[in-house]
This record gives sequence, C-alpha cells and structure tokens, in this order.
Amino acid sequence: MTPYVAATATHTAGTPALIFIGLLLLAGYVIGCWIWPFRACTRCDGAGKFRSPSGRSWRYCHRCGGKGAQLRLGRRLWNGLKR
Repeated sequence: MTPYVAATATHTAGTPALIFIGLLLLAGYVIGCWIWPFRACTRCDGAGKFRSPSGRSWRYCHRCGGKGAQLRLGRRLWNGLKR
C-alpha cells in the first residue's frame, strides 16, 4: 500500500469565500474613493513644488499643477461612468 492519497479529487469550497473577500475589498476601495477622491502626487510626494538644483528657489510640479494631489484611478473611472 502506498501512504499517499491520489490527487484526483478537486476541492472548491474556498472559491465562494475568495469571491466574497474580493467583493469586500472592492467595496472598501469604492467607499475610499468616494470619501477620499485624491491621493498624493507621485512626482512631488504631495508637496506641490520642487526645489531648484541650487536650492535657492522652487518651482511648481507639472504633474499635479502645484496642488500636491491627483485623482485616484477609481475616482477617475467613477467620474467617467457618471458622465
């Protein structure tokens, strides 16, 4: 006799649980995009401006327009669907 079990049986009891967890995460992200539609700019880290190489002056970030924030991807999708 062999001490192992044949690997022919399929086990799908965890699939509904994974789908439920995925839907919960998606709902959490949608709620987060609704409450906090902006994220920090990735180029300037939310500061909105950069120092010049000499360090004496500064300039506005071109990616966020000097605001330091950008719309989240989920919020952009939401606005596009709303239109």
